[in-house]
Amino acid sequence: MPTHAEKRELPYSPADLYALVSDIEKYPEFLPWCMGLRVRKREANVIMADMIIGFKVFREKFTTRVSLDPEVRIDVEYLNGPFKYLNNHWIFNSMANNHCEIDFYVDFEFRSVILQKTIGVVFNEAVQKMINAFELRAHHIYGEKNRPKG
Repeated sequence: MPTHAEKRELPYSPADLYALVSDIEKYPEFLPWCMGLRVRKREANVIMADMIIGFKVFREKFTTRVSLDPEVRIDVEYLNGPFKYLNNHWIFNSMANNHCEIDFYVDFEFRSVILQKTIGVVFNEAVQKMINAFELRAHHIYGEKNRPKG
């Protein structure tokens, strides 16, 4: 039952960060452990997609419904796959100087005890690596002038 909640201020606009996170087809290009992604259906502000994740000897496919509230929020609802449950959201809060506070939350549990224990050992490190991948992607897309310090 790993859970991670984090708020992080980034020097990009909510619109830019929303566009980056909602562009799920690009995830295999930069997101660790994302081996593939296929959009099954796209309707207005809802996307149904299959994602293949790989970690060491494990490879799993799962299906989600991604609900988009433009420039404000992205909610991921688990539909099918190796999890007992998966809850995930991104909230984009506008701040001064055209910065954005991202409120990120993920909570899940695998059906497989072996997979759950394997992921549990590296969960916090894995989530940090994923969040950092989004931050680096923002820098790559939106440029040096907004590069996060540190």
